[in-house]
Amino acid sequence: MKPSIPKGTRDFTPEQVRKRNFLFDIIRQVFVRYGYQPIETSAMENLSTLTGKYGEEGDKLLFKVLNNGDFLSKADEKALETRDSAGLAPSIARRGLRYDLTVPFARFVVMNQHLLSFPFKRYQIQPVWRADRPQKGRYQEFFQCDVDVVGSDSLLYEAELAVIYDEVFTQLGLKVRILLNNRKVLAGMAEVAGIADRFMDMTIAIDKLDKIGMDGVKKELAERGIAEGSISLIENLLANQSLGAWKKELANSETGQKGIEELETMQAYLAETTLTNEVVFDPTLARGLSYYTGCIFEVQAIGAEMGSIGGGGRYDDLTSVFGLPNVSGVGVSFGAERIYDVMEELDLFPANLSEDLSVLFVAFDEPTHRFAFRCLSQVRKAGIAADLYPEPAKLKKQMKYANDRKVPYVVLIGSEEMASGSLTLKHMESGEQQQLPLDELIEKISK
Repeated sequence: MKPSIPKGTRDFTPEQVRKRNFLFDIIRQVFVRYGYQPIETSAMENLSTLTGKYGEEGDKLLFKVLNNGDFLSKADEKALETRDSAGLAPSIARRGLRYDLTVPFARFVVMNQHLLSFPFKRYQIQPVWRADRPQKGRYQEFFQCDVDVVGSDSLLYEAELAVIYDEVFTQLGLKVRILLNNRKVLAGMAEVAGIADRFMDMTIAIDKLDKIGMDGVKKELAERGIAEGSISLIENLLANQSLGAWKKELANSETGQKGIEELETMQAYLAETTLTNEVVFDPTLARGLSYYTGCIFEVQAIGAEMGSIGGGGRYDDLTSVFGLPNVSGVGVSFGAERIYDVMEELDLFPANLSEDLSVLFVAFDEPTHRFAFRCLSQVRKAGIAADLYPEPAKLKKQMKYANDRKVPYVVLIGSEEMASGSLTLKHMESGEQQQLPLDELIEKISK
């Protein structure tokens, strides 16, 4: 059998894992510095937890897990007979792989509310799964790095999340543009366009703007039964990038004015700090997920051909579906896979990440090999990443392995070194060699 992996998934080599860990470590360090606490949730959730939270497009992308045992024994026979996949699924699958980290987080908050202090600030770095068509920057299994606050309406947190985005990407050396909008602004647009009852139809179409263009959005809006006059008004509004102009255009919408006010408050907070990256109002930003209710975010990499590398927003009602009303939350996510791909494309990872091993011991015969093993133990106890070639093979073979592993130092041990206790330390890049007692050798490598 020819080995393979499912489409939309990836394996990672040791070098790639080190780069990914570098990325995760920087993100985690920033989260912790801003007072966020770690949690983890199960890879599987009940489908009742997941369905209906992501809009019609998102629900189609849920990976469903077949019931244990004879899953057809309780299958909906009519749906099975008519090959109705949507009708059949609930009777043969009660669980699904998580689509994102936000909905499981809302469920977690409700189940653990008696253990939490509100506002509760959490971060979570785990994989999610979506049955999407694999393409550049889009995978069926990928990591998200989420940071959320629940239990507060304060717009301080929207500003804080924008600052977190700015700080993480600055540390990674990746220039980005942080886009902002507000779902209330979009709701106000729907009101002035006379389609308040078609809000989700409108946002689902607008969310595809970067993929299908304005003509494609207009076509989809028309196919969803929205009148030509309303479509024309929406097109004209979306072409305007000025928050002040939107304030005038939405003068007759109380909801729209509230959204403008929230964006202005957030911008006032951001004016009190210094940012490296640009934060801009973008009225075309819609975020298709149905649970967003306020400010929404999206991050674009500058200088790379890639879609969104991060996004999120305010959600007021997410915990209420699990029985805990009036607990507002806001959060953002870092798209780790896309960020990784962009950093690879732009060569932004530090060069020394491949140096996972500091020193390799090389021995010439069996007695010196055992002596090298004794020395190796002391080097490792000093906190140095060290290894010993598994056998006293030819020197050329052992040195080739050291080069392949990109080891900066090699310790050569022959009979003279074993007798004197003064070991030969070779710096692989310069070729320089020194005779050092083990304690001095440890001190030099540690520096």
